[in-house]
Amino acid sequence: MTAAAAEARETSGATTGGLLRYVRAHAGQDAVDRILARSGLPFTAEELDDQSRWWSYDTRVRLFAAATDELGDPELLFKVGAAALHSGLANSMVILLRAMGTPRQVFRQLPRAVGKFSTTSTMVVVDAAATSATVRFTLHPGYEHSRLDCSYAQGLLSTVPTIFGLAPARIEHDECQSDGHPACVYRLTWDRRLRGPRRRENERSVDLELRALRGQLRSLQSAGAELVASDDLDTALHRIVARAAEAVLAPAYLLAVEAPSGGPPLVHSAGLPAEEVTTLAAALLAGGDLGSGAVVVDVASARRRHGRLAALYGEQYGAMGDEASMLTAYAGHAAAALDLLLALDEARREATRAGALLDLAHELAAASDAQAVSEVVVAALPRVVGCTRASLLLWDAGAGVLRAAAAEGMTAEQRARLQGAEIRPEDTPELVGMLTDRTPRILDDTTSSPALRGLLRGIGGAHVVAVPLLAGSTFLGVATAGWHAGEQHAALDGDVLVRLRGVGDQASTALQKARLLETVSHQATHDALTGLPNRMLFLDRLAAALPDSRPGAHLGVLFSDLDGFKQVNDTLGHAAGDELLRQVAARLGAAVRPGDTVGRLSGDEFAMILPGLVDPADAQGLAQRVAGCFAEPFRLEGTDVRVGTSVGVAVHGQPGDERTADQLLREADAAMYRHKQRTRRGERSSR
Repeated sequence: MTAAAAEARETSGATTGGLLRYVRAHAGQDAVDRILARSGLPFTAEELDDQSRWWSYDTRVRLFAAATDELGDPELLFKVGAAALHSGLANSMVILLRAMGTPRQVFRQLPRAVGKFSTTSTMVVVDAAATSATVRFTLHPGYEHSRLDCSYAQGLLSTVPTIFGLAPARIEHDECQSDGHPACVYRLTWDRRLRGPRRRENERSVDLELRALRGQLRSLQSAGAELVASDDLDTALHRIVARAAEAVLAPAYLLAVEAPSGGPPLVHSAGLPAEEVTTLAAALLAGGDLGSGAVVVDVASARRRHGRLAALYGEQYGAMGDEASMLTAYAGHAAAALDLLLALDEARREATRAGALLDLAHELAAASDAQAVSEVVVAALPRVVGCTRASLLLWDAGAGVLRAAAAEGMTAEQRARLQGAEIRPEDTPELVGMLTDRTPRILDDTTSSPALRGLLRGIGGAHVVAVPLLAGSTFLGVATAGWHAGEQHAALDGDVLVRLRGVGDQASTALQKARLLETVSHQATHDALTGLPNRMLFLDRLAAALPDSRPGAHLGVLFSDLDGFKQVNDTLGHAAGDELLRQVAARLGAAVRPGDTVGRLSGDEFAMILPGLVDPADAQGLAQRVAGCFAEPFRLEGTDVRVGTSVGVAVHGQPGDERTADQLLREADAAMYRHKQRTRRGERSSR
């Protein structure tokens, strides 16, 4: 935290700035620099001259003392106060005071003005007549009274008649807190009207008002330019508060703006305890009563109402005049700037989304399977939709269940919870509805069905938009965009839904293409009759397994064909032959180990890849298990048919073994042929 930020908000920058401007005009910038050095304050002249800032009472008094010592003038602070209206005091204050019409009316309102400059004193107007007034100033307990501060107050009070073209007030000050009195009492008198040469005073008062009006106009113009030049929303909100502090002097300010994309309001404040800001901002936006010490205006343009802006005083102070009009003028500039910023921000978001959609299209074109498509889609959804989390769930029509394929924006535990879930229509009315009418659903963790509510809470998704993925009338799955509680989009069923549907359409097309590619790829690498890998895929897997083959982890290859297959085709027909091949494929799959590969190479020829054999002899044991699959007859066309097999074995894994996949398969084929020949010789010998 900077030194300026840590300062107590007890003295307006209008006071410190007025002192520095007076010194600069009468003694030059070097004198200002020496005063700052003499004071030992860690602030720049620019900071102290900023009327939107506030400082501690100690900073004020140290600056007063340093200036008095540097210029060697014990009356300096009276002169500074007397010149305040002509040395750049807030233009809004001059206009407000001038609008009151007479010195008497100004003195009656002065207690309210104290809150614009200080929070450490209380003023009471004992009486106010046409040409006289008695004022009591009391410094609050806990502060040490300063004669210099008292002198400054007297100078300020003397200027009240000059606002209306009269001579300065004369002051009697017999009771001072520095002398032990309970308060400083000032008795002021002034002339009722001007005479002779003093008529020039009236001309100067008119000039003063004109200067204030021109200054107010320049300030409004520069505020509009500065706010429009803001390059981000946070900077604009900060500047709105700073400019409000120039428009209406107050100890505290509060700005609350509705978040453009939903969620908690955007709040900026000055001079308020941090623990009070959230509650006050909520009351401000809701139109609640912030007390009699608040000046509140809408930050609204012709296009939309953004929020509200408040200048806050203590309950005993409040507005002096038509300060709401001044604050409204700045709020109008603020609203115009916010309109522009939000339009630019929306344009940037749309450009980002358009780029994200284009990137999505390119990435989906390269995605080769449903899993890759799912991962690409969920990675793009937060950029396109603006959600916190996303998921894509695929429909398994055979099992009648919806399962998560990919998720984004979740913890590992939440992702595991989602991917382990099986969403079934019988448990989830929302899914039944989506399967029936194929329309999106807006879901939340309070009103959804029990099963879905538990899942939403488990993955931290308080609000979810779910869009069905369709290929024609075929239901492929669901794409979702989700938000935490309090951060959901302002209209979950509006713009978000349109963008989500756009992503869903791309996802549906990509999923359909991926499934087609998977089908074509499967057909190209698998036997259409049995579903087993064909010769091409079998050899690819065999070649991929060879590098891992070594002593203690040998690779076995079995080659087998059917004995009597031609006879089945000839006697029972090709349909029975096809059924026999399917049953053989099923038996072989059950005979080998998990991780082994069974393939149909052609006709009645089958082969198996057996990785990780501890001993080469283990391959023979597995060959015997394969042969045992044929011990039981096959049921074909209502008839029990016995079919045998011949099995050949080749083993890879000895040091220096450089045989290729083709060579191993040929060796197993040759071994199978030898086994078949031995079997036939044995049968002839037995006859």
